[in-house]
Amino acid sequence: MAQRAEIREWDVEDAALWAATGRRIATRNLWISIPALLLAFAVWMLFSVVAVKLPQAGFDFTTDQLFWLTALPALSGATLRIFYSFMVPIFGGRRWTAASTAMLLAPAIWLGIAVQDASTPYWHFVAIAILCGLGGGNFASSMSNISFFYPKAMQGYALGMNAGLGNLGVSTVQFLVPAVVTVGLFGALAGGPQPAPGGESLYLQNAGFVWVPLLLVCAVAAWFGMNDLASARSSFNEQATIFRRKHNWLMCWLYVGTFGSFIGFSAAFPLLVKTQFPQVNPLHYAFLGPLLGALARPAGGWLADRVGGAALTFWVFLLMIIGIVLKLYFLPDSGEAGSFPGFLAVTIALFVLTGIGNGSTFRMIPVIFRSVHERLSAGADAAGRIAAQRQAGIESAAVVGFSSAIGAYGGFFIPKSYGSSIAITGGPEVAYYGFIAFYLSCLAITWWWYFRRGAEAPC
Repeated sequence: MAQRAEIREWDVEDAALWAATGRRIATRNLWISIPALLLAFAVWMLFSVVAVKLPQAGFDFTTDQLFWLTALPALSGATLRIFYSFMVPIFGGRRWTAASTAMLLAPAIWLGIAVQDASTPYWHFVAIAILCGLGGGNFASSMSNISFFYPKAMQGYALGMNAGLGNLGVSTVQFLVPAVVTVGLFGALAGGPQPAPGGESLYLQNAGFVWVPLLLVCAVAAWFGMNDLASARSSFNEQATIFRRKHNWLMCWLYVGTFGSFIGFSAAFPLLVKTQFPQVNPLHYAFLGPLLGALARPAGGWLADRVGGAALTFWVFLLMIIGIVLKLYFLPDSGEAGSFPGFLAVTIALFVLTGIGNGSTFRMIPVIFRSVHERLSAGADAAGRIAAQRQAGIESAAVVGFSSAIGAYGGFFIPKSYGSSIAITGGPEVAYYGFIAFYLSCLAITWWWYFRRGAEAPC
């Protein structure tokens, strides 16, 4: 079974099959999926670092234009995720992972070329930023794919590992790019340096080119090392049932609060620090929050498997509200310098909370939809119950992908909220008040439908 590109017999709830071959196959697919997803996140978040460096390389863009470049990949990535959510059951996980990873070569190579000429028009960077959204789209298909390989009891772990280690791409790009743009990594092959203030040389093209060989390796590994599952195949119509499910939309809202916050904070943090604490080099610290948030995601899935996803999610949102209030306290205000150490500490804590919440919300989804279909098939015969279980798996995978699509819009709205708030009022405070109101709504949804005694779908 493991030798074929497509596996025709696959039932992860069959303990004997899982022990004999299933675990080994699932593990191999997971550990190829993780680095491919990590690179996708790295390409997706390229402009969180590049936007800070463009003025240094001689590009005369306004602060608002730079915030747009950090926000556009999230906007396009979130939109692409809507379509990517349904790709794996149609084309197969192996084929789609290889193809979608290879497509990331386009923005990486184009960026490497564009930054070498300070006269490159702004619209080029807008187009590249939109193409970087291809990396954001990959998350939906990757999570949907891995959900088919693991039994329900292990999905918190599997999805947490795939997403959590994949999310490390955010901290990887924010740590690696500032280092590689200071050296001629590829020699004359990649072009010469750009003159920078202070007589330094800047090889900003490396921000794009450094990912090219890694993307090629991962695309080839996915094509030859992963599997397509015949049992995961389904039509769009079978998956589209989720649009009639109330819990699909509720979980989308909650995931905006967790993952949307993670990716939005990641994209905006360097520019936000540069505007509020100009004496601080944001790139010295930008990778810390995404790193710890990504590492917290598998822990969130693991904890949710043990204490319940709803309980964990409820406390995450409560603590996030407290965190935003503290961030307001540490901001510069009325001529006061504020406290960057306090601001940084609370920001890192918020990243950790978003990571835990990402794991707990994704643990909630399969439990909710399994419960829904168990109720719907309560009076059915054995064949009906088996069909209901299959449909529950299809819908769970589709909701995992679709909710990730909606959640990713947070990566657009958070940077734009900061930019608009700063442009109108001179500071990000108004944006933070909006975040508090939104997290309160997430807290109420979690408590009413999933956490309280007598909730409709306890999980």
